[in-house]
Amino acid sequence: MNFLAHIYLSGGNELITIGNFVGDGVRGNKYKLYPKEIQIGIQLHRNIDTFTDAHPLFRQCTKRLHKGYSHYSGVIVDIFFDHFLAKNWTTYSDIPLDVYIADFYKSLSHHIAILPPRFQSLTPIMIEGNWLLSYATVEGIQIVLNGMNHRTKGLSKMNEATKELREHYDAFEADFTLFFEDLRAFSVLKRIEIEKQFNLK
Repeated sequence: MNFLAHIYLSGGNELITIGNFVGDGVRGNKYKLYPKEIQIGIQLHRNIDTFTDAHPLFRQCTKRLHKGYSHYSGVIVDIFFDHFLAKNWTTYSDIPLDVYIADFYKSLSHHIAILPPRFQSLTPIMIEGNWLLSYATVEGIQIVLNGMNHRTKGLSKMNEATKELREHYDAFEADFTLFFEDLRAFSVLKRIEIEKQFNLK
């Protein structure tokens, strides 16, 4: 899953949320260098990614893209799914999306000193461009995919993937809706399990 989903699935604990958000920036056992709650978030992030990659509905979505985007298909679907989460936010939260995101940006800025280096650099850019709120529109997704394509020096052609998003919009959204119910249930149980492993009270 992409940024917004990882943040949402963290359960409301500030440091667990930050750990889940930065999970891709921490390799191997280096998570042990962080405070306990951030370690929990990183572990939750890894479990969410493993669950997602193996889920039949997620794999079904990547197959729609595989011919044109090969191993980038999973990354693209992650971004598409953040779009559907943002678009349908009121289904999943009573807090307005813009308020939820603004609160997260404040938390992130407050803790920026303990973020991995990549995320220390990324955070101001994300906040300035309001990436998380932009996911709610296809136009915002286009901007995200343009940036991803630029970072692959044009090799991924990810900037072209909104064509498939528009063509298969209803199918992608239906798969997301069913998949996300499974992921939400999994994430709650996994977070509780990890918290117990870390003796978090």
